[in-house]
Amino acid sequence: MAKKSIIARQAKRVKIVARFAEKRAALKAEGNYAALDLLPKNASPVRLKNRCQLTGRPRGYMRHFGVSRVMFRDMALQGKIPGVTKASW
Repeated sequence: MAKKSIIARQAKRVKIVARFAEKRAALKAEGNYAALDLLPKNASPVRLKNRCQLTGRPRGYMRHFGVSRVMFRDMALQGKIPGVTKASW
């Protein structure tokens, strides 16, 4: 599991990106890059990192489910993900 501070930092960035999304879009449409430069760095969606919603793990992230491969496997075996079963042939 990732450190609590890393998870908190990511959550903070998500909130800041959401708060400034409209303003960023308007400034980009105008082409006002000087004003865009004055916004906080964390307002840019590029600074977000895909992390597991449950553990904060940055690697092995499955975008469709929003969790890491480890948590996906655990949840699939427990039957918590509808439509996902372990393969057998």
